[in-house]
Amino acid sequence: MIRIRIRNFGPIKEGYPENDGWLDVSKVTVFIGNQGSGKSTVAKLISAFMWLEKALLRGDMHAPVSNKELVELIKFHRLQNYLQPNSEIDYEGTSLKLSLNGGKSTLKKTIVSEEMNSKAIRLPKIMYVPAERNFLSSIENINKVSNLIVGSLQNYSIEFRSAQLAHKGKDIELPINNKTKVVYDPNEDDNYLLIGNKRLKLSEASSGFHSIVPLYWVTKYLTEFVKQGEKKLLQLLSPDQTVRRNNELKELNLSSELDEKGLRSKEKKINEKYLCKYFVNIVEEPEQNLFPTSQRLLLNSLLAFNNGSNMLIMTTHSPYLINYLTLAVKADIVKNSIDDEAKSKLKGIVPDESTVSAEDLRIYELNELDGSIKRLEDHKGLPSDENYLNDSLHESNELFAQLQEIEKGWR
Repeated sequence: MIRIRIRNFGPIKEGYPENDGWLDVSKVTVFIGNQGSGKSTVAKLISAFMWLEKALLRGDMHAPVSNKELVELIKFHRLQNYLQPNSEIDYEGTSLKLSLNGGKSTLKKTIVSEEMNSKAIRLPKIMYVPAERNFLSSIENINKVSNLIVGSLQNYSIEFRSAQLAHKGKDIELPINNKTKVVYDPNEDDNYLLIGNKRLKLSEASSGFHSIVPLYWVTKYLTEFVKQGEKKLLQLLSPDQTVRRNNELKELNLSSELDEKGLRSKEKKINEKYLCKYFVNIVEEPEQNLFPTSQRLLLNSLLAFNNGSNMLIMTTHSPYLINYLTLAVKADIVKNSIDDEAKSKLKGIVPDESTVSAEDLRIYELNELDGSIKRLEDHKGLPSDENYLNDSLHESNELFAQLQEIEKGWR
């Protein structure tokens, strides 16, 4: 399991007090908390260090990572000013352990790398989905202004464009509003919603569509991307990666010490360093601008895409999403102990492909007051109702009760 330890970085102060500070990143990982509590900070650091591990394994970068390279790495997510002299970040991935180095009295930190025991290298396709994604579908011809966008949003705009071109002319059914569809028209270089018999420019649609279209479309595209065969994925490597891979294979073939079986094994290990075999979807606020019912349908679709070795990491302010995740866990518990008729009814609540094992879910609450992180407790595998988001709902009920008391007192 991937895990990360963070202390004294931006809003994160104490960090996770259990497990010597190590926070597990599971198949489905969710961060909740108030504004400024550090939800996105943790998600961005996971994204950055996952990418760095991949870059080091692939040879795009080399350890130790210099201070300049470290700053550029976190600048991508606008985190460069969060780095402090006493910042501590440790990351354990599938193959490498990465740690900040440089003592507690200087900002001139570097990153050192240590190999972990790993039988095989498995590289992820990592996508950070920023909250600003609405921008991509709210204006026309996004490709004409993509050079004005920076950081994670620019990277996301590139993948959004790739998704359009991969599905050009094909209707993509969205998980909301009674099978509304989106289509990219290459002749007009524009996106359209298909609502019944109506055709509406995406840029003229409501804010909910601006939020869900790029999120759903890119998720679908990248889920399909990692399923492509090895030959196709190798063809899609960058020119630099292709040259490095070919040089490694050439050097290997010059070796006379290996038999045919050993040669094929070494070739496989070389290819593993360049192939992305699973998808890590890191989403800020998937609920953005969506009605609760649409939030549930979107979540079910994200969970369905999260098959195999894929991973889903989310930040959220929505109590509905936590409750819908509870449904997904409960459905997973129930589905193995009921007959086919009951399973049919169950699918009407939570589709079979959208259920989540309790062991595969981690929900963390972040506290903006002391900069701490705690894991949300569960009851028989189900996420606890006692969390920040439900507390806000309880507070509104309590305030309403107080209003009723005031009203009674003046009658």
